[in-house]
Amino acid sequence: MTDASPALLLLLSLGLCRPGAQSQKYVTVPKFYDSKITHPERGKPLKLECTSSADSGISWIRQDKAGTLHFIVYISALSRTTFEGSQKTSSRFQVSKSGTSYRLQVNSFEAQDEGIYFCTVNFNQVLYFSSGLRVFFPVTTTAAPVTTVPTTQSAQVTKRNVCLQSHEAETSKEKELNFFCEIFIWVPLAAACILLLIALVITIVLCQKTRRRRCRCKRPANGKPKMKPNMPSQQI
Repeated sequence: MTDASPALLLLLSLGLCRPGAQSQKYVTVPKFYDSKITHPERGKPLKLECTSSADSGISWIRQDKAGTLHFIVYISALSRTTFEGSQKTSSRFQVSKSGTSYRLQVNSFEAQDEGIYFCTVNFNQVLYFSSGLRVFFPVTTTAAPVTTVPTTQSAQVTKRNVCLQSHEAETSKEKELNFFCEIFIWVPLAAACILLLIALVITIVLCQKTRRRRCRCKRPANGKPKMKPNMPSQQI
């Protein structure tokens, strides 16, 4: 492995990479160098650290929010460094090595430096990935202002509002029930009255027709009924 082309070596080794528990034999999970730090601060330096039992050096890689991998630096076992673009130094980063500990410092941490940081080791032509360390600014939430009122007054107002709402709800329900009851009562009564009125009219018309038929009879011209002549009684 040569120090001049770590990025090319990384790409060639991706087909033989082994992340997960097996990689912990050769490289540990990155961590904050200062154990008191849990989140980076904007514009301030941030130092990370990971250790490796292999003698082939390590590479620092960052995965951004979109999931793209960015090569940062390769540190050899002899403390030789190669940054992106095969540069020997970088204005944004500083690195150091002490025994099996490999440290990366971001000189001025900004939003573009946020992401998940990994350490990789190329050992026996196999690329081992460590687990990732999430390095993001803390999420700040603004709480809405809360207006408070005296407890007694607020309790009284709440009770009054509840009572008024319940009373209004009961009143509206009673009105609806009364309305439906009136409909169910008055509609059948009105229909019955209409039917009775129609039956009465039909009865009166039929009675008048029947009376006229019965009252029709033939009368003589002088207006008096004809009388039969008396037959003379026979003398014995």
